[in-house]
Amino acid sequence: MKTNQIKALALVLATGGLLLPSCKGNNNQQQAQQAPELAVLTVSESDEALETGFPATLEGTNDVEIRPQITGFLTKVYVDDGQRVSKGQTLFTIDQVQLKAAVDQAKAAVAVAQANVNTATTNANNNKILLDKNIISASAYQTSVDALNAAKAQLQQAQAGLTSAQKNLSYSNVTAPVSGVVSTVDYKEGTLVSPSTLLTILSNNTTMDAIFSLNEKEVFALTDEGSKTLSSAIASLPEVSLKLANGDIYPRKGKIVSASGVIDPTTGSVQMKATFPNPDGMLRSGNTGLVLLPSIRNNTIKVPQSATFEIQDMKFCYVVGDSAKIHSTPITVAPENDGKTFIVTSGLKPGDVIVVEGVGITAQDGMTITPKSATATPSQKSQSEREPR
Repeated sequence: MKTNQIKALALVLATGGLLLPSCKGNNNQQQAQQAPELAVLTVSESDEALETGFPATLEGTNDVEIRPQITGFLTKVYVDDGQRVSKGQTLFTIDQVQLKAAVDQAKAAVAVAQANVNTATTNANNNKILLDKNIISASAYQTSVDALNAAKAQLQQAQAGLTSAQKNLSYSNVTAPVSGVVSTVDYKEGTLVSPSTLLTILSNNTTMDAIFSLNEKEVFALTDEGSKTLSSAIASLPEVSLKLANGDIYPRKGKIVSASGVIDPTTGSVQMKATFPNPDGMLRSGNTGLVLLPSIRNNTIKVPQSATFEIQDMKFCYVVGDSAKIHSTPITVAPENDGKTFIVTSGLKPGDVIVVEGVGITAQDGMTITPKSATATPSQKSQSEREPR
């Protein structure tokens, strides 16, 4: 073989030798790209305590409408919006001039009636003496007795008028029937008010009622499909929590105390009431929130909600099969959830490995992945928590 041919062959072999490792490196990169590293989780059975939230409106245990019992002009308003008041405290005053005059007039009428009674009593006593001496007839004596009875009746009528006038005068001071918190005060001094006027609402909020509803299906589930009464089911329920409108959990537990006896035909629901202690007045009438009703499910499979995706109202998750290939699997979940996890009622079994990372973004049906544990080290976890979302 000629020297030039030998050199050419050597050059080809050298080139081929360089190309082969390069091609092998590209194949490895392609395989790495085709098998992304995703976190997986092995599912298992456990007993789970879940809380289902029901929208609720809060009311004071005793919300009292404050209305005047007489008609007149407001002369003094003693309270402001949101003020806490004690039982018997004066809230409003209505003009008392005419009311005091009515009391004075009634007192005068009583005095006149009392004088008439005194006169009639004297006449009746004198006529009794004359009758005993046969100086006057029995009918004349009876006339004086009837006059005395009429005078006494007029006195009673005058006394009733005085009582009514005094009562009306007392109504001019509108007082708090219970201790509580004043809502809004829309009427100012000088306003003409009457018994139809709602001056304010006084909420006795030391204990608050959370009013919420259960539909027929939820009522059946609560009563074990009707095997026990609703009242006995309520009595056996554990304490409930209250999630406030800002997402915080109210620090004190409550108790479901009652349910309406009939199902509302317009909504198909039963109204429930839970009470919560409110010693510091944190809760107010009109607040909204969620009553969190706990439930226990035995031998259940729980998966993160982020490990699922939805297609046409059906939920799926990716199950890792042979050769680390993933496939989408339909699942059904319980209606109760905590906002972070689902209770799977069918579609998964203990020991199944599911993808919990990249679902709906990286993971695709039939893809081969490189599984990694879903459990992060403390340093990794703290780092991920610091990363902006």
